[in-house]
Amino acid sequence: MRDLQNIKQRFGIIGNFEGLNRAIDIAAQVAPTDLSVLITGESGTGKEIFPQVIHNFSTRKHGPYIAVNCGAIPEGTIDSELFGHEKGSFTGATESRKGYFEVADGGTIFLDEVAELPLSTQVRLLRVLETGEFIRVGSSKVQKTNVRVIAASNIDVPWAIDNGKFREDLFYRLNTVPIKMPALRERGEDIFLLFRKFAVDFAEKYRMPAIRLDSEAKNILLNYSWPGNVRQLKNITEQISIIEGEREVIAHTLRNYLPEYGGVKLPAIIKKDDEKSLSSEREILYKILFDMKSDMNDLKKLVFDLIRRGEVDVTFQETNSRVIKNLFRDADVDESGSTHKENPSPDFSGHQARTDIQDTEEIFEESLSLSDKEVEMIKKALEKYSGKRKLAAQELGISERTLYRKIKEYGIES
Repeated sequence: MRDLQNIKQRFGIIGNFEGLNRAIDIAAQVAPTDLSVLITGESGTGKEIFPQVIHNFSTRKHGPYIAVNCGAIPEGTIDSELFGHEKGSFTGATESRKGYFEVADGGTIFLDEVAELPLSTQVRLLRVLETGEFIRVGSSKVQKTNVRVIAASNIDVPWAIDNGKFREDLFYRLNTVPIKMPALRERGEDIFLLFRKFAVDFAEKYRMPAIRLDSEAKNILLNYSWPGNVRQLKNITEQISIIEGEREVIAHTLRNYLPEYGGVKLPAIIKKDDEKSLSSEREILYKILFDMKSDMNDLKKLVFDLIRRGEVDVTFQETNSRVIKNLFRDADVDESGSTHKENPSPDFSGHQARTDIQDTEEIFEESLSLSDKEVEMIKKALEKYSGKRKLAAQELGISERTLYRKIKEYGIES
């Protein structure tokens, strides 16, 4: 227990949560070895502290310690940064340069956001972990390095493996000893300890009294989800310390600094990048078609309502003859206005119209075939854009490849 408290004091770790203590204990035990360590946890949980703990309690503590943010280095230069390059190996390489693995020989290298590494770089990293060998960019000479690798990721690495973004063999090589950092929302009373520590630090920094929370504000602090974890708590504490004049923070004041505060903790629903609200482009097209059918039915009802009230004049017939023909197609009315049924057709020449038109739902019977509707909409889109398939596909909300396939499937002439 004494060693645990000493580590916390030395590295400024605040909290007594069991998961946090477990992570510190694992770091202390694995430090004297040369095993690779993979630290996982959400962004802002303080993963960057643990590689320093491991390095300072290892036999390499007098060697170099280099922290590399893999997500901040462009893909085109990451190999050069990690493994070095020779003069002239690429544009701008005016001289030879050592990489981090060469500089950190005999020490420790911390690869933060390791899941952001390109797959080609992951292959190089795997070779270093397995054999201690690497090759500079633009060189054919194999070099050796003795480096202890500690990696961290805020991405679910097994999910990245399933999606082809991370090599499984590299994961097992890095994950020799796993350390899981708990999220702030899981740490209970640690939230108050951290808030108080930050409040005191900022009071000293800005030479003002430290802020404090009332009982209701403490409940809000405890129930908030903290998506940004410790980093977010620190930022909010600093904001309140500077902006608010009152040193006692009440619930109403605190809510203004907590985005989307829901009041209670609920399970989070994590949506993967490849999930869609609709399972396929075909379903999207069907939804558009059904929406358009509903709009057309509403329009037809409006037209017949106008006809009943005698509010349709001759200009309607002249400019919309094609629409009228389609509207009365199922009622057996021809273009001349004569009907094949017993009842005469509506009179469009004046402002008075017959009132013997029955309910529109009984008059219109349209095809409900989805394939027919697809063909109709594709033809209309192609006609609208003069056969330009790219624009037609955008109008329909589908990919150009899908449009090509449907044109071929239905035998549509474009």
